[in-house]
Amino acid sequence: MDISSASSVSALSGQSVGNSVENEVLRKSPEIQAQNTAALINSVPQPTKTSAANMPSHLGQNVNTTA
Repeated sequence: MDISSASSVSALSGQSVGNSVENEVLRKSPEIQAQNTAALINSVPQPTKTSAANMPSHLGQNVNTTA
């Protein structure tokens, strides 16, 4: 029995498992990013009318476009 060919088959099998793990991680990555993005967006507090009522009425009416 040729031991070098048996070890190369074992190495190829290990590469196959490694490739399938990498593919699974790449497949899951967008799902995880979407979950993290949704959690981040949901963690931002919504503005309340009372916080807007505490500011003077002239604020937020104009946008300064000069640099």
